[in-house]
Amino acid sequence: MTDPPRARVVPADALRPPGSRTLRFEGRDHGSGISFYLVTNDAGQGPGLHRHPYTETWTVLEGTATIFMGEEQVVARAGDTAVVQPGTWHGFTNTGDGVLRIMCIHASPVFVQEDHVLPA
Repeated sequence: MTDPPRARVVPADALRPPGSRTLRFEGRDHGSGISFYLVTNDAGQGPGLHRHPYTETWTVLEGTATIFMGEEQVVARAGDTAVVQPGTWHGFTNTGDGVLRIMCIHASPVFVQEDHVLPA
C-alpha cells in the first residue's frame, strides 16, 4: 500500500461550480479536516441566514462585509476575521462599494448546513 501524497495542489477550476466565481472545497474529498468557500460577491450579495453544527470562521480578503450572527451584526473589512459558534443563525452581505472576497472556513471535512426558512 502506498502512502498518500504529503502535499498536493487542487486547481481552482476543479473547485469552481459551473457559472460561479466562488470556490467550494469540501475537505473530505481532498484528505483535509476542514472545508471552505472562497466567495467573490458584488455589492448587495451574500448568503441568506443559515447555521452549522460546527464553528465557521471568516477572513475578509477584500472589501466590506456586514456579518449577521444571532442577534449581533458586525462590519468586517479586509484583514478582519470573525467566528460564529455552532448552531448560531448567521449570514453576510457585501455592504461595500466594490467586490467582496471572503474566505469562509468550516471546521468540518464536509458541509452541513440548515437554511433559515421564513414561515409562510
